[in-house]
Amino acid sequence: MRDYYIGMVGLGVMGGSLARNLARHGFSVAGYDLDVDKRAQFASHSQEGRIASFADTASFLAALEVPRRIILLVPASVVDAAIGALKPHLAPGDLLIDLGNSLFTETERRSTALEAEGLLFIGSGVSGGERGALEGPSIMPGGQPEAYRLVEAALSAIAAKVNGEACVTYIGPRGAGHYVKTVHNGIEYGVMQLIAEAYDLLKRVGGASNAQLHDLFSAWNRAELASFLMEISAAIFAYQDSKTGQALIDLILDEAQQKGTGKWTTQSALDLGVPLHSINAAVDARIISAYRAQRVAAAQIFRGPAITPAADLATFAEQVRQALYAAILCTYAQGFALLQAASQEYSYALNLAEIARIWRGGASSAPPC
Repeated sequence: MRDYYIGMVGLGVMGGSLARNLARHGFSVAGYDLDVDKRAQFASHSQEGRIASFADTASFLAALEVPRRIILLVPASVVDAAIGALKPHLAPGDLLIDLGNSLFTETERRSTALEAEGLLFIGSGVSGGERGALEGPSIMPGGQPEAYRLVEAALSAIAAKVNGEACVTYIGPRGAGHYVKTVHNGIEYGVMQLIAEAYDLLKRVGGASNAQLHDLFSAWNRAELASFLMEISAAIFAYQDSKTGQALIDLILDEAQQKGTGKWTTQSALDLGVPLHSINAAVDARIISAYRAQRVAAAQIFRGPAITPAADLATFAEQVRQALYAAILCTYAQGFALLQAASQEYSYALNLAEIARIWRGGASSAPPC
């Protein structure tokens, strides 16, 4: 019986959470995953709405309304395999939606190939992580306009809301949605690096304790610098490690990894000739952080200049706050300059005002108000 509104391929953390979000808003969801534990976990949330899980593609596809709407939330490395497994069973007018972190050029290729076969395709960025997927993300769909119309009501219902406005809009054709998500993540890299440098200054130059840092960042999060990143930065200063009883912030290694979207942003900026000082520096900092053994060894030889402590923490903290605010604005300006250049180069016709609007909620890098 074809009566499920939408299908979800991949019932992991993100796929399961987003499917539950859809069900909570009255959209019936058929879930498909090869992992029996993930199917069982998904099925355990049946009280949240009309959901069902399937172990094989035939029964999964048979349960969906026509035209079929199918979300793929699988690792980027297996998107092509997932499309290949489904495509022989699809009919013209059916819609595939890639909600993973795919490289925009891959989305361009898939969109063109599927459209030639009569299938609709959306490549969409989703921001907000697991919590956003369940409670309301920022959604950046790109593809054919008619494809977006097939799921516009559902995406608007599950997206984050700011002043009653849904944080979703049609971004543009082909790979536009994934391109915008890439730049969003690049901006996020920049903002995280700036917050880290503000912490470093306040700790080493200002001499601030963790309790003082918690109070400062909490106050900043109630004003112009309000964002999810600032919120969690403030919270970490008050968090105690249960095993050692020490402040967790003092136990974390200065070593980070990256998923690739920050690198993709800088690569695209080089291709388009757009300067991204803040974002490029943040990507470099992440790369350098991975060389921890070399940095520790070098620190034994090159001590660096002596630090002159700030005379007054309150005055110094206000200077850091103002500098951080200005630097974050510059980072967003660089990101939007890149979006503007890409819009022209790839004929995306991006509406930058709409992009800024949907980034206000459900996104960890929400711009300063």
